[in-house]
Amino acid sequence: MSLPARRAVLRGLALGAAATAVPLPVLAAVAEAPTGGAAPAGAPPLRQMRGMWIASVLNINWPSRPGLAPEQQKAEYTGWLELAVARRLNAVFVQIRPTADAFWPSPYEPWSQYLTGTQGQDPGYDPLAFAVEETHRRGLAFHAWFNPYRVSMQGDPAALHPDHPGRRHPDWIVAYGGRLYYNPGMPEVRAFVQDAMMDAVLRYDIDGLHFDDYFYPVNTTAFDDSAAFAEHGGGFPDLAAWRRNNVDMLVREMQQRVRRAKPEAAWGISPSGIWRNRSSDPLGSDTAGSQSYDNLHADTRGWVKKGWLDYIAPQLYWYIGQSNADYAKLVPWWSDVAAGTGVQLWIGQAAYKAGAAGQPEQWFQPDELTRHLTLNRDHPEVGGDIWYNSGDVRADRLGSVSAVVAEHYARPALPPLLPRLAGGRPPRAPVIARARRTGGGVELDIVATGRDAPFQYAVFRLGRRARPGDLADARHLLAVVPAARHTRWTDPEPVAGAWYHVTAVDRAARQSEPSRGHRVR
Repeated sequence: MSLPARRAVLRGLALGAAATAVPLPVLAAVAEAPTGGAAPAGAPPLRQMRGMWIASVLNINWPSRPGLAPEQQKAEYTGWLELAVARRLNAVFVQIRPTADAFWPSPYEPWSQYLTGTQGQDPGYDPLAFAVEETHRRGLAFHAWFNPYRVSMQGDPAALHPDHPGRRHPDWIVAYGGRLYYNPGMPEVRAFVQDAMMDAVLRYDIDGLHFDDYFYPVNTTAFDDSAAFAEHGGGFPDLAAWRRNNVDMLVREMQQRVRRAKPEAAWGISPSGIWRNRSSDPLGSDTAGSQSYDNLHADTRGWVKKGWLDYIAPQLYWYIGQSNADYAKLVPWWSDVAAGTGVQLWIGQAAYKAGAAGQPEQWFQPDELTRHLTLNRDHPEVGGDIWYNSGDVRADRLGSVSAVVAEHYARPALPPLLPRLAGGRPPRAPVIARARRTGGGVELDIVATGRDAPFQYAVFRLGRRARPGDLADARHLLAVVPAARHTRWTDPEPVAGAWYHVTAVDRAARQSEPSRGHRVR
């Protein structure tokens, strides 16, 4: 985004709820359009997940280092949001509980050391409240990313904050590999970590609850949970089956709790990309890599088939043609797993490998990542992608991310609509109160007609009044902009005689019927 355009966006945001002026398509998921009709083959999708992970553990992304002043932390975070806007993304997945600590004033666990450098030290503001508000102001979805069982990246329990739950309950802690973990086999631990995470879900206006791929760290008795197995493992044939059931219970119970507390929030997991290899299980993929079912005790395929998730985002961090784990084989496999389940399939993409030192030569092909998304097009179950991580999206080595944006994100996109929410009441159609030419282009005054302002407006531009099917894809989608009751938006490159239609989009991504068309000569 150019500097003048960025300033115009900020000027518009500063107008607040009364009137928000947005001069460019500032956001960049597939469902029926409110006007009906089917999208033609090959048309850009109306809906697509376009997310990126913002990692806080070890200060990977944000904050860039511990101890920054609050205003510096805030500036860094808004910089990541500006990057998401510039790359035409529509969601961020922000790590707010990296190691049994918190980026908000939690009654369960101490402040994260990655904020101030000292676990338990108040950073002087509420980072989660700030992050959610700023994310929504830009019309982006905020998915709160949690790690359920990791306690510390170092192995000494005495180094935890004195009031840390792991200090108060040392029997909850398992040390392994120089790190500390909560023991997933203890029912009181499972209940506690759910309570700790649900605190953020209940108190903050988040759009989703997200787990990464870490549950049990390894399949070995060196992770010493023998006492818990002796107490709670009766009836299971072996340690692995018991551990897998423990993770299953966490996943199932989290679904139930999220649905009860915030039914419109998306609940999903981004697991390691291989469930099982075909050599281990005829239902597995044609791969020869690490198996999450066996090594992490995570039955990722089972979770999808049982409908315990709203979405799954397998980390397919391999190149097309890789011998042990071929991206071109894993996408069809996961598509088959997700088909007919109602569970959305989004793909975790390895932006961190493109052009990075030490990677195989295939990752030095500038078009490797864009070829991934081209392949995805042949599998309609794939509803979008999440990029790891934001720093690599910004680095854009080899221009690989720019190539993805140019070839696959040229049009904006609405966020995905969860199938279970599709039957809910959509927002009321907005009104284009005025459309006129100005020195900067064509200015639209868009007015909400419902009691509350929607989350976004989708602006369509056509050469004629819209007909059924015209809004079923993104061919005519000009912009997706943050909404207020009165939003002023400017098309900076108008087309003579164009017709404009606007739909309202709520936080669950339900879309209204279109407004009446306005033609500007």
